[in-house]
Amino acid sequence: MSHDLSLAQSHAFQLARTLMVSVTLFQVDGEFGVLPSDELDDADVVVVHEYDPYQFGQAH
Repeated sequence: MSHDLSLAQSHAFQLARTLMVSVTLFQVDGEFGVLPSDELDDADVVVVHEYDPYQFGQAH
């Protein structure tokens, strides 16, 4: 978990590209976290953004 949104966004994007699965950046209790989107289920969190690794083309 992180309190820094820009750091969490960077890690979420890199995780999506590494795992090649969609990940969700979420906020709970003032902190940010990242999980693969299919593992988030019905958690009581605020979704900030979902990162799709295929949205920006192939990784270089």
